[in-house]
Amino acid sequence: MIAATTVVGIDVSRDWLDGFCVPGEQRFRLANSVEGHDQLIAAIREMPGAVKTGFEATGGQEWVLWARLVAEGIEATQLPPAQIKAFALSRGTRAKTDRIDAELIARFMLSRPEAGRMLPSENLRILRALTTRRAQIVDMRKRLLAQIAARKKQDVPAGVEGMDEDLKAMLDTQVGDLERRIECAIAQEETSAAKARLLRSIPGIGPVSAAMLIAEMPELGRMTAGEAAAMTGLAPVPHDSGTMRGKRTIAGGRRALRHVLFQAALAAACHNPVLKPVAQRLKTRGKPHKLVIIAIARRLVTIANAILKAGTPWRSQPVP
Repeated sequence: MIAATTVVGIDVSRDWLDGFCVPGEQRFRLANSVEGHDQLIAAIREMPGAVKTGFEATGGQEWVLWARLVAEGIEATQLPPAQIKAFALSRGTRAKTDRIDAELIARFMLSRPEAGRMLPSENLRILRALTTRRAQIVDMRKRLLAQIAARKKQDVPAGVEGMDEDLKAMLDTQVGDLERRIECAIAQEETSAAKARLLRSIPGIGPVSAAMLIAEMPELGRMTAGEAAAMTGLAPVPHDSGTMRGKRTIAGGRRALRHVLFQAALAAACHNPVLKPVAQRLKTRGKPHKLVIIAIARRLVTIANAILKAGTPWRSQPVP
C-alpha cells in the first residue's frame, strides 16, 4: 500500500453500506440509497490523501454505488468473494457479519492492492445486464419445458396445456427481443463489435457465447491461457499430497459464462476442425462425456483469448 492512501472496505447489502477505514480503523453504517451514497462521498472527500474503495461482487447490488463513486472520481474496485473468503480463513476468522466483512475487505485490499477489477464502460454494463436477463429467461423456459414434459404423462385438462404453450411463446418472444438488443449493444461500440467479429470467426462460438465473453470477460485478450481458463472456472484444480494424486476438478470462475461455454463446446466438439479430433481422441480413451466437454470448453476459451490478443480471425492451428 502507498503510504498516503486511505483504504475503505464496504460490505454492500440490499439496505445498508457497512464500511471500515484504514488507517484509523473507523467504522460506519449508511443506508444503501441515494442519500447514503451522498453521505459516503462527502465523508470520503474529507479523508486525507488518496482514497481507494472496494467491495465484493454481490449479484449486482453494488453496481449503482460503484458507478456513482467512479463518476465522482473515486477509485473503486469490485473484489471476488472467493478471495475474501479464503483471506478470512487464512486469518482464522470464522464469524460472519456485515461489520466483519467490511473489515476483511479493507485488510484484503491492503495485502492485495492489485486485486479486483475496475468498473466496465457503460456499454459493457448495458450488455452485461442484457445477457444476464437473457440467461434468466432461458433458465425459466428450460424449467417450463421440463414441467410440460412431466405433465404429458399426466391427465391434464386441455386449458392448462394451452396456458403452458402461451407462456412458452411469451418467453420465446422475450428471448428473441433480448438477443436483438444484445446485437444492437455490441454494434454500437466499435471495440465490442471488433471483438464479436473475431470471436464469431471461431467454429463453435456463436452470437450468444460471443456476447457473454464480451460482457463477462472484458479482460479476455489481455491475459495468459491459464488465467483465461481459471477465470471461467475451467482450469483443473489438483489435489495432490506426497505420493497421493487426487482427482482433478474444476471450481470457481464465472458460472453463467461457464454454462454458455459448455454449450459452445458441444458445437465445437462436432464442427471445429481442430477441436473435433481432440474430442474424438478423449472419447476413444474412455473419458466421460462431461470431462470431454470441459476439456473442449477450456481449449475454446484459450483459443478465444489468443485470437483477441493477436487481433486476427480464426485459422486452423495446432491446439494450444
